[in-house]
Amino acid sequence: MVTIKYDNQGDAISRDVPRETLALIDAGGNGADRLYTYGDIVRLSGAVARGLLKRGLKRGDRVAILSANRAEFLITFLGTLQAGLVSVPVNYKLPAETVAYVIGDCDAKLVIGDDARLALAPDNVPKISFDSDFASLLDAGLEGAGLEGESPFTPVKVQPTEPAMFLYTSGSTGRPKGVVLSHYSHLWAISQRVRRPVPIGQRSLVAAPLYHMNGLAMCQTTLHQGDTIVLLPQFTTRGYIEAAARHRVAFLTSVPTMIAMMLRERELLAGSDLSAVEAVRMGSAPITQALIDQVRAVFPKAAISNGYGTTEAGPVVFGPHPKGVPQPELSTGYPHPDVQLRLVRDGKEVEDEGELHMKCGALMTHYHKLPEVTAKAMTPDGYYRTSDVFRRDENGFFYFVGRVDDMFVCGGENIYPGEVEKMLERHPGIHQAAVIAIPDELKGHKPIAFVVKSPGAAVDEQAIKTYALANAPAYQHPRRVFFVEEMPLAGTNKIDKRVLARQIPTGGEI
Repeated sequence: MVTIKYDNQGDAISRDVPRETLALIDAGGNGADRLYTYGDIVRLSGAVARGLLKRGLKRGDRVAILSANRAEFLITFLGTLQAGLVSVPVNYKLPAETVAYVIGDCDAKLVIGDDARLALAPDNVPKISFDSDFASLLDAGLEGAGLEGESPFTPVKVQPTEPAMFLYTSGSTGRPKGVVLSHYSHLWAISQRVRRPVPIGQRSLVAAPLYHMNGLAMCQTTLHQGDTIVLLPQFTTRGYIEAAARHRVAFLTSVPTMIAMMLRERELLAGSDLSAVEAVRMGSAPITQALIDQVRAVFPKAAISNGYGTTEAGPVVFGPHPKGVPQPELSTGYPHPDVQLRLVRDGKEVEDEGELHMKCGALMTHYHKLPEVTAKAMTPDGYYRTSDVFRRDENGFFYFVGRVDDMFVCGGENIYPGEVEKMLERHPGIHQAAVIAIPDELKGHKPIAFVVKSPGAAVDEQAIKTYALANAPAYQHPRRVFFVEEMPLAGTNKIDKRVLARQIPTGGEI
């Protein structure tokens, strides 16, 4: 069992390192990095907490954050929680109408963000801009804090079940759902994450958006462990590579699509010193053996790991085998000792393959204002139905297969797009593949593929079809292959298959 030192999630900032230890490098891309020590993070997040309370906000009020990644985002997130308020990071890549829905649905009393994205928020909710009036909020919070704010803000003591944040799901079907996460949920999660056995101060690069579990949980864990965050405003391949090299980053955390896009920048990679990279963790989407092999070629001394987590149940699910059995590269791992997992198929628990149900300390409280959806997602005995299909091997290791709702039937056969994508990406001429189902009168549905070629590859559609027929069941082969320069990304930096679907030619034979 891991001891949790804090009751307020916003207070989970390491006090085991000296105040002058570097906590955050805001690599904002404006030509000058901004550096923040642990003393700065504690002082400024406390100032935000004081400032918000001075504005009259009451315990439990929701504060939305609408901004690209930057130091002020993270400081505001922490300060909101310290004040006993609820933080609501909002996906600014959503349409303005959907952003307005999220802000209204969570009953936000205030929206804080950067000028570029704050305009998406409705005008009937008060706003504070990081670029203009945020300094006034900090000044108000620092008043009465003593010389240079040396008297720290005392975080509000909260109950474990009190909400700390709402994270809205990406809304791939219908409107986004507000996942209500308690203070205890992420305190449990970050306390369970085992730190790599390296000296304090390792640098982790975060380019995933802070409105998404991947980036946010990584920042929380890094601050809890006393290490250093290198924060990019958003992901670009050039910016990611240059920041990793310039700041001697040891730990890369990302969505697989980001790493795949980065690996295409061969010239830039060859000219960049990335020798400090010791670990690459990919999560939030399936990975392939081809991608692992490419990562290993670029980072030969790095430990490569395949992460899995959900917004509703946190980032801690799997770990090493208790008997030291080596983890297969494509596996997500062995069940974490403090997480209960089961596989369910046709309403019965099975050993081999089925939908993953899980129970752990990071479970959400509920979906905001959606009791019926909450009841559908949770089992009567307290497990969360992930809608993710996994298989388990003879050693107890788990492997991600696909989403329950992504699975489609082709001529009576079940097809998971992720399985077809893994097969296609083993072809040396394919850098990335995305598979989509389209309706078919005879088969019900049939797969088509979008492909990004490997640099210099001369592969054509027929060669890919022939390869698929030779390396997988015939029903899995893509009936059409479309080539694209790069995959479109959704707000979570995963491949946006809705955008790809709109590129399918209308009319003609597919």
